[in-house]
Amino acid sequence: MSENQMLEKPYLNEKEVAAITGRAISTLRNERFMRKPGSLPYLKIGGRSVRYKSEDVIAYMEGRRITFDEVG
Repeated sequence: MSENQMLEKPYLNEKEVAAITGRAISTLRNERFMRKPGSLPYLKIGGRSVRYKSEDVIAYMEGRRITFDEVG
């Protein structure tokens, strides 16, 4: 499934988020465990399953965007 197809889904699992963001699943898990500020918001379903809203993943990526007029 392509990244665009994944982002059309309302909720993504951690494997899909890792593929889209380029972050390791272990990093996502560690940030959840440590409750690191600025990390991706997530939902817990059934006590164990973790899901991320597609719109949150997009906002997270866009929030780290660097444009040339901001550099230097």
